[in-house]
Amino acid sequence: MASSEFPPESIREIVAEVASLLKERKETITVAETAAGGLISAALLSRPGASGFYKGGVTLYTLESRIAFAGWTPEHLKTYAGPTPAVVAGLAEHVNKTLRSTYTVSESGTAGPTGGTTRNRTPGYVALAVTSAAGTVTREVETGLGEDREANMVRFAVEGLKLVRDVITGEAKL
Repeated sequence: MASSEFPPESIREIVAEVASLLKERKETITVAETAAGGLISAALLSRPGASGFYKGGVTLYTLESRIAFAGWTPEHLKTYAGPTPAVVAGLAEHVNKTLRSTYTVSESGTAGPTGGTTRNRTPGYVALAVTSAAGTVTREVETGLGEDREANMVRFAVEGLKLVRDVITGEAKL
């Protein structure tokens, strides 16, 4: 893969903006992602100087990985009903406490092509959260990209980075 092919073009501008803001402010970020499959972390790491702002990340794709790395207990599994703002807020808050970054971004969604019958199980749905010492903000997005798994994954990463930017710039209130 040529270096010009990664990150995907739709991610390049927003990740450059977020990386620049973090560097200028001497702040750090961690990532807890699920359906984006590591794209947020990979996009951030593609930026020169990433070691100065990126403190780490986890891809919590399975419920088992959430038990191993996100502080979940078997009790969480009993009430799990798919991706929700509360789920991603909890993931972000746990990773933030563990890795102690200025911001933690988290996402969980349904990339497709399969899904379920509830809104949060429909392909293209993603719940997002950003947490910091000031609090946590969540956002829900429906991409409108249907069952296109790869396009949804990229869009989930873009939307997560947009929420980070909005928190850093004060557009999204914690």
